[in-house]
Amino acid sequence: MSDKNRSEINFLVELDENRIPEKLYWTAKDGGIELEESKAIMLSVWDSKVKESMRIDLWTKDMPVDEMKIFFHQTLVAMSDTFHRATGDEKMAATMKDFCEYFAEKLELTK
Repeated sequence: MSDKNRSEINFLVELDENRIPEKLYWTAKDGGIELEESKAIMLSVWDSKVKESMRIDLWTKDMPVDEMKIFFHQTLVAMSDTFHRATGDEKMAATMKDFCEYFAEKLELTK
């Protein structure tokens, strides 16, 4: 496979002496992103051999809890959109959106 048919996304994690993330950076050169700092990363990878998802969830020790709540809410909304695009299941996507609204309401994220 030639390089023009490949794209890389990389994560760099700086750890403290206890191996707790202090800094997170990501690079996606095709998207014009290089060593962009982030406070949290959630990554899911599907292993089709064992029909199981593998996850990497990292956040820096200075990630504010209020921002983590917003991050989770936005991730859930994005997952419902992705679920709809991937499956075409409008009914379940709407149910997921309803939960996202409930989640935001209970965490008082709505204005």
